[in-house]
Parts: sequence; structure tokens; C-alpha cells
Amino acid sequence: MSNSPIRLVNPLRNKMDSGKLAVGMIVRLVRGVEIVAIARTAGFDCLFIDTEHNDFSLATVTQLCLAANMAGITPLVRVSGVNETEISHAFDCGAMGVIVPAIKTARDARNAVAAARFPPAGNRSIMPCLPHLEFRPAPAIEAMRAVNEATLVVAMIESIEAVDAVEEIAAVEGLDMLLVGGNDLANALKVPGELDHPDIRAAIERVATACEANGIYLGIGGFGQRPELAKEMIALGARYATAGADVTFLVNAAIANARKFS
Repeated sequence: MSNSPIRLVNPLRNKMDSGKLAVGMIVRLVRGVEIVAIARTAGFDCLFIDTEHNDFSLATVTQLCLAANMAGITPLVRVSGVNETEISHAFDCGAMGVIVPAIKTARDARNAVAAARFPPAGNRSIMPCLPHLEFRPAPAIEAMRAVNEATLVVAMIESIEAVDAVEEIAAVEGLDMLLVGGNDLANALKVPGELDHPDIRAAIERVATACEANGIYLGIGGFGQRPELAKEMIALGARYATAGADVTFLVNAAIANARKFS
């Protein structure tokens, strides 16, 4: 076994660091690893595995994460909230990052970071032979360092409270990205469905400013059905965007093809 220091690559982080836009696909319908091959063929950088809005088992999440890592596509897992057990399980399944919804305060963000990172950056418990390292045995200190460096901790900004506290949230050490949830934010601002509303743009501009001031990434979500509007929001400085979900792609393509025979 090599004595070289362990190095773990996160392709999504690398692309964003290069100044390019990384694009992710939400997975909330397909449970088989075939979706990883489809995502790679389509050119996606990331699988956004959504356990908030479906019933994926930990076994399913594990298979998707392992396949994605082997394919060079970063697996991010969205949990249901600031839940230490769920966050820990996501990483134990092989996730290279966690997306935490319902972040409203800096304290929420600090709790998410603590659950996602190994000591000294957090309090995550370690197990031997991590899936991120393809189950290779490694000294605990080296493994924790390598995983911490590669891990992405993403806080979703999707409420009025979160926007009001965004400067404090963005300053939390160990947080890597603020991901705006466009549709939930529109609901919170009482303009449901109006993603082009001035209040939405103003909120995203404020989030973008906070991200830039603290050297973290800006992410945009919920604009997959409005590509031109998405480009306007991305132009505010986003390094990540979610293009849509597997179920949406399937349904839209099915409808479009069925209409060809009408």
C-alpha cells in the first residue's frame, strides 16, 4: 500500500473553482444506477440526489453515490433539514456533499457544518474504509483530512428569514455554497410561480453579494423550466445551477414525442 498522502478529488468543486458553471440533475424518480450513465452522457457535472421529496432508501442512495463517484460525477444528497443523523448517513453512503434545506439562521448553518465535517472542523463520526476512498484502508487522520477537503456543504436559501440573515449565514466557517431555491423563495415572498418578480431578483442579488464577500459559491435552483431567466440569475455570479429533475425530463420528453403523433 502506497505511503503517499491521500488525495480525494471532487470534480464539481474543481469545475467551480476554475470559474466555470457546473450543472446538476436532480434524481428523485430513478432508483437504478442507469441514471448515472445517462447523466454522464448528457454532460451533467453533478447528481442532486433528493431524499427530501421522495422515499429513496439508504441502500438506493449508496448505489447512486458509489456509481456517480466511479463515473466522475459528484453526488450531492439533499436531506430533509438540519438533521445530524440524516447528514451523517448521506456521507456514509458516499455523498461528496450535502444540500441542507430550510436553513434560516447562522446557527442552522453551523449545525449543518458540524454534522457534515470530521474533527476538528465538525463532529462527524468516522467509520473505517470509507466509500469515498473506494473502501481502501487508510489512517483515520489522513482519511478525515482528505474527505473534509473534498466535501461540499450547501445551505439552501428559500425563506424570508434566510434572506434577512444571509450575510451571517454566508460567513459561517466550513460552508461552501448558498443554493437559492427559486420556487420556495417565491412562495415565501408571496409571489408563487413568479420567478421573474423583482423581489426574487433582489433576493438573489443579496445572496450573491453575501457569497462574494465570503468567498463561497452561489448556486441557483428552480429555474430549469425558464432557461433564459436562469441565465440572468446565473450572470449574478452563480457557479452552480440545477437544470431540472429526472422525472421532469422524462415527462416533458414523453409529452413532446406523443404530440408528434397527434
